Amino acid sequence: MVVHIVMFKFKEEHKTANIEQAKEMLENLMGRVPTLQSMEVGVNFADEERAMDLGIVTTFSDKEGLQEYAVHPEHLKVVAFIKGVVEYSKVVDYVKS
Repeated sequence: MVVHIVMFKFKEEHKTANIEQAKEMLENLMGRVPTLQSMEVGVNFADEERAMDLGIVTTFSDKEGLQEYAVHPEHLKVVAFIKGVVEYSKVVDYVKS
């Protein structure tokens, strides 16, 4: 199993609305991207300077499944929106044994 974790830091302009829209869009990928086995989307509540605003944890059966997700048209729509409203993101991918 492959685990894909992404954390996002959103721009201040329309921050709350953009976080909620991104959360909804991400959650809607379940059932639309065949290789996506599970997804958790969480909005941060920690009030620390190092905190990110939104995080996702997704799972795939293998690296190929993650690669298919990365280029899936439904995922690319979400990516296009998120790229316009975030300052930056961080990612970690690993194989879970």
